[in-house]
Amino acid sequence: MHDDALPGKPDFYFSGQRLAVFVDGCFWHGCPRCGHLPKTNSEFWAAKLGRNRNRDRTAKQRLLALGINTVRIWEHELKNSPLAAVARIELALKSQVSGT
Repeated sequence: MHDDALPGKPDFYFSGQRLAVFVDGCFWHGCPRCGHLPKTNSEFWAAKLGRNRNRDRTAKQRLLALGINTVRIWEHELKNSPLAAVARIELALKSQVSGT
């Protein structure tokens, strides 16, 4: 279920449903809810985290161009509500099967 050849190297790939799932760390991917910018060396971190977010957007665009939809699950979602995170993936899988 993991395909390193795909743009962005999704954590899980459901080839039959053409769905890529990313599980993103809140710090490293700039979670709008709980991501933060360190006070020390903040210029470096702002640039680094900005590149990560740009890379994520580019990967999503490239996957969509290949006809592959994406779901991104934040680290805090897995910690706080793993069943809700799984439900989001299940819903996306069902939507891909039904073509909606």
